[in-house]
Amino acid sequence: MDIVTHPSLAPLSIGRVALAVRDPETVGAFYRDVVGLVPLGRGAEGAVYGTPETPLLELVHRPDAQPDDPREAGLFHTAFLLPDRESLAEWAAEIGVRRQVPLEGASDHIVSEAFYLSDPEGNGVEIYADRPSSGWTWRDGAVQMATKPLDTNSLFGEIDLSEPDWDGAPEGTTVGHIHLRVGDLKESDGFYLGEAGFELATTYPGAHFLSTGHYHHHIGTNVWRSAGSGRRGNRTGLLWIEVLDRRANAKAGVLTDPWGTELRYSPVS
Repeated sequence: MDIVTHPSLAPLSIGRVALAVRDPETVGAFYRDVVGLVPLGRGAEGAVYGTPETPLLELVHRPDAQPDDPREAGLFHTAFLLPDRESLAEWAAEIGVRRQVPLEGASDHIVSEAFYLSDPEGNGVEIYADRPSSGWTWRDGAVQMATKPLDTNSLFGEIDLSEPDWDGAPEGTTVGHIHLRVGDLKESDGFYLGEAGFELATTYPGAHFLSTGHYHHHIGTNVWRSAGSGRRGNRTGLLWIEVLDRRANAKAGVLTDPWGTELRYSPVS
């Protein structure tokens, strides 16, 4: 089995993510100061943030949008993948320890280590680093994942805590995956495992994880709070996802999932 060493090497991967926000200045400051992204100017629809070499996030001003409702379909979290474990430790030491920014969780998923928090408008954020793919276990076509407490002592062993060394998101940071709240897993699979082009990587109770190139997941879907929800209305939160398409004969195009999220496909040579 060929397993990609990084999600961006897979046939399909996540490029930038667009969020509808009511207060782009406040939300933008969070992604700049806490996630470590840099402002990259204006995109076609809103303010763009990323690393100096890569746009990752577009904040679209929607002052009339209603606040996101976590019981409806939408964004569970945007997951920013750091290039290595040391980078994750430096981020956690600066944000969680030195600045005491409230974190909502810290998990060991076997394939990765992750921290969770939310932006000022309630959009979920994951900051994570992958473990080497050579250590992932695949059984009967499914990758083995779990949610265990993160060993922060082991993580902080990667760095010198007495010498701050975080200077924003390092080069190589990407949106490794995006996790969605959906109304029905069977309907979601029909779309994402069908015309959207992804494959099932593994399942949890109430959640499915989808990828290409045998990455652990580029897209997660769950019905933990959103079961039965219909198409999303005019709310803050997820607007669209850029899908970078490296497949032969890739073409630009737009697909819309059953809950109104656009997947904008961009060919990559």
